[in-house]
Amino acid sequence: MRFPLLPIIIILIVNAAIDLYIYCALHSYCRKRLWPRIQAWSAVACAAALIVAICLPKRGGSDDCLRAAMWILYAYFSVYVPKILFLVGDVCSRIPCIWDKHRWQWMSWVGFGVGCVFFLAMWWGALVNRFSIDVNEVDIEVAGLPRGFDGFTIAQISDLHVGTYGNDPDFLEDLVAGVNALNPDMIVFTGDIVNRHSQELIPFVDVLSELKAPCGVYSIMGNHDYGDYCDWDTPEQKQADIRALQKMQAQMGWQMLNNAHDWIHWRGDSIVLIGVENVGDPPFHTYGDLKIAYPTIGDRHTKILLSHNPAHWDLDIQDNRGSNIALTLSGHTHAMQMELFGWSPSMWRYEHWGGLYADDHGQKLYVNIGAGEVAFPARIGATPEITLFTLKSSQK
Repeated sequence: MRFPLLPIIIILIVNAAIDLYIYCALHSYCRKRLWPRIQAWSAVACAAALIVAICLPKRGGSDDCLRAAMWILYAYFSVYVPKILFLVGDVCSRIPCIWDKHRWQWMSWVGFGVGCVFFLAMWWGALVNRFSIDVNEVDIEVAGLPRGFDGFTIAQISDLHVGTYGNDPDFLEDLVAGVNALNPDMIVFTGDIVNRHSQELIPFVDVLSELKAPCGVYSIMGNHDYGDYCDWDTPEQKQADIRALQKMQAQMGWQMLNNAHDWIHWRGDSIVLIGVENVGDPPFHTYGDLKIAYPTIGDRHTKILLSHNPAHWDLDIQDNRGSNIALTLSGHTHAMQMELFGWSPSMWRYEHWGGLYADDHGQKLYVNIGAGEVAFPARIGATPEITLFTLKSSQK
């Protein structure tokens, strides 16, 4: 979270212009001078809060500083987006004045109403919706699935970003209880367990250790798990932090697949579970290598791949005649923590951003929209997700 000086100056100037317009409008519309005064002082308070948030250290600062900056910025934009909506409505209300007609007062009220709805939606997303866990149950048909795995269940969680919760385990306790209540045969975690560094995970090791399944809990690394969003004194310090994160996951009873694979045995049959380290599209770094994780991806064995970023599926698997991966499980997108009526701004960034997809060869991708938050502490729609997959035999 670095803030270039010029864009910040522009934001402050634009928002000052917005505040001046609203002050003048309230001064014109309201008989009492209380509302214009509230607007003026709130504008000063918001500008001061923005400057404080900018000045707080991010990459090199404490987790408390990062969380404080995140909440201040969120509060700031929860005020200014509604102000912009009101301004648009009020400007539109003045269109008849061009022809010396009366102002459309109702347009000002529309802008005000839409702004209020947006404000309430933002804080509903921050205080309620980001804790409202959704369970999505998905049947996956797999051609050539070994008979013993017909009906095999896999629970997927992703993108916990535990640093956002400080030391409060309540949400993760609910998430773990929700996963265990499904009684899955196997549990997988598809990356981004922290925001910046391994120390964030320490308060939650005991909670996450409670995840249990007969075939175990498997995990992979996400782009946030490599310490790339934190300043380190030396490269060795960064590598030590990565090792600490991996050690904690081992202590939790999770088996990490870092460019590796494991055979899952069930009812006399076997499938292959493959895990790669992060493979990303720019600006995200690539650490993973599918050829190292499993050199013969075109063989006849039924294979499930854990890969954090769905862009990996686009690059190496989708419509690739040389691969034979029945199902790829990813996370990463969060649906940008905003989803309304099936629409999300993440679709401007990712072709595959949430839910189930398939290519022309029957290879499937599922993108879990995650459980935690990063950048802003809310989910407007896009509720935290647990996915329960049931493997089904397909005759195709």
